[in-house]
Amino acid sequence: MTHVDATTAQRKRSFAPVVNEQVRTLILGSLPGERSLAQSEYYAHPQNKFWKLLSVIIDTDLTALAYADKLQTLLAHGIGLWDVVAEAQRQGSLDSHIRHHVGNELTGLIRTLPRLKTIAFNGGTAEKLGIKALQEDALHYRIVRLPSSSPAHTLAYALKLEQWQRLLNEKRKETENEQEK
Repeated sequence: MTHVDATTAQRKRSFAPVVNEQVRTLILGSLPGERSLAQSEYYAHPQNKFWKLLSVIIDTDLTALAYADKLQTLLAHGIGLWDVVAEAQRQGSLDSHIRHHVGNELTGLIRTLPRLKTIAFNGGTAEKLGIKALQEDALHYRIVRLPSSSPAHTLAYALKLEQWQRLLNEKRKETENEQEK
């Protein structure tokens, strides 16, 4: 295990949430990696499978779209994005190197999303920190833990996709429930 010196680790900040009042599913990551921070885009690393996985879920090739169009397409499908960490010291991109973090105001955000039904965590760190931040508020939503889309999480793509397809099942449930109303 590599020792991370907190005195030399840079302070990193997350992006603004990508949401609107139509969001039914909120996907929460931990904190953007180096490539994402450099490009000011969620999941910008070319080996991160986030956009490829979500392309299957919403049946639209997000990987072919410009970044702004990716975000608009997600919102059109009722999917929002944010991170559980607002800022932290971290050397490199690994979640295991996150130190002295300050969380994003998750409870404040979810209260502004009247249609929110599902909160999905992209990876174990996001889930651990997110559930702790949400506390009892988590009980009011479907919680889905997803394997990290990061290339650092070496689970084979096919196995990641199998688990990410639970979002598709949740999306179908939400659609069915809305049609019944």
